[in-house]
Amino acid sequence: MNYPMNSTATLITPSEVMEYLYCPRFTYFLNVLKIPQYEEKRYKVQKGREVHKQRLAQNRDYIRTKIPMLKKDQNVYLSSQRLHVRGIVDEVLYLEDGSLAPADYKFSIYQPHLYKTHQIQTALYALLIRENYCKPVSTGYIFYLRGGYRMHEVKITRQLELESVDVVGSMLSIIEDEILPRRTSYRIRCADCCYKNICV
Repeated sequence: MNYPMNSTATLITPSEVMEYLYCPRFTYFLNVLKIPQYEEKRYKVQKGREVHKQRLAQNRDYIRTKIPMLKKDQNVYLSSQRLHVRGIVDEVLYLEDGSLAPADYKFSIYQPHLYKTHQIQTALYALLIRENYCKPVSTGYIFYLRGGYRMHEVKITRQLELESVDVVGSMLSIIEDEILPRRTSYRIRCADCCYKNICV
């Protein structure tokens, strides 16, 4: 696997990767111009953070019957200079087969279709766990908390790993070259964007 080559110490979070996939200009405004999102003012973000805190507090001794796991670590900060990625994994699950798996909680409604953005985010968490724990990681889990407690299982394939690493490389190029990328082709996404007033 070709990891992103970069001479700086730039570390990107999986959340920033999701924003890049939503619109590449997020990376430019946030990481090049250093304009904060003020996302703490947005209800969904606030509520999501509250749910995360509650879930971590309430779930300490809970062993899920749907997942063959032995134990878990919670709220784990991991980083990799090689990957140029850092982030906090909601849970690192120790599975019965000796492998590990990331578990991520989302304050959103479950959809039958698994979004590519969620797959890539999970793959980056998986790569971080694999490197920091030196254990195999082939699966990840996403829990959707609105409208009922439902789960998607994510298979960490070689192809998904390559796509995830390529996305990080594209983001690093924007940051290093300081070139404004094209905006998303889905203009409906601009309506709720925190940068819409400065994006021309």
